[in-house]
Amino acid sequence: MKHAVLSIAVCLLFLISSTQAQPSNPAADASAVRATVQNYIEAYYHADGPRMQQTLDPHYLKHIIHRDNSMTERNGSQMIEDTSTATPANLPSKADQTEQISVLDIVGDIASAKLVTPGWTDYLTLSKSNGQWKIVSVVQRITASLVFPK
Repeated sequence: MKHAVLSIAVCLLFLISSTQAQPSNPAADASAVRATVQNYIEAYYHADGPRMQQTLDPHYLKHIIHRDNSMTERNGSQMIEDTSTATPANLPSKADQTEQISVLDIVGDIASAKLVTPGWTDYLTLSKSNGQWKIVSVVQRITASLVFPK
């Protein structure tokens, strides 16, 4: 009897956790994730620190893998500062300000996305809190010579 009760309890826990892990509106969440990533890249392209800040989770961390395979990190404060102080000479040309955004997966309040530009590829992890999608982490692979980000 104890085994049957335990089995039922485990099944109920699994059922409850699996239903909670599903987004309430997958299309709306995918659209919101895409919009967050779009705002992130546009904030970068337009050197808009306040807009960048709106996209970042307070725990944001970015790992940048350079062409020589060295790695650097940027936290949210550094990204906002870098974005705010960027000059046109530090940014991609208008012709190179293109991107492709793919929402890879959404499970509950966690999402992953991919951002491809002519100079780099970002893999992003986002978290939804208080109805807002924010970028928690980025792993970026530099594929071209860029001055910014540092």
